[in-house]
Amino acid sequence: MSKAKQVAYVDMDTFLELVAKVELLQKELSSKRDRGPKSETAMTDEIAFEIKYGSDKELTHKEACTKYGLSYGQVYSCRCGYTFNHVKES
Repeated sequence: MSKAKQVAYVDMDTFLELVAKVELLQKELSSKRDRGPKSETAMTDEIAFEIKYGSDKELTHKEACTKYGLSYGQVYSCRCGYTFNHVKES
């Protein structure tokens, strides 16, 4: 069975309005969740200790990201115990 293709024609003004709306929606979606910078560095045991228990434990996730060149997810996962569970306070 083959289905016939349906084609809809719109005038240029309507087309340009739709393009503008799509671009606006894309911009809104990309700006809603700014979680900080992308990872530039791999997490190490030393960094994990500093952000969990050391001098940087009072920093926000985003501040720690910026300081160490890590992603938000790396810092969050470390602090919440999803990664680097072997790094202990003592």
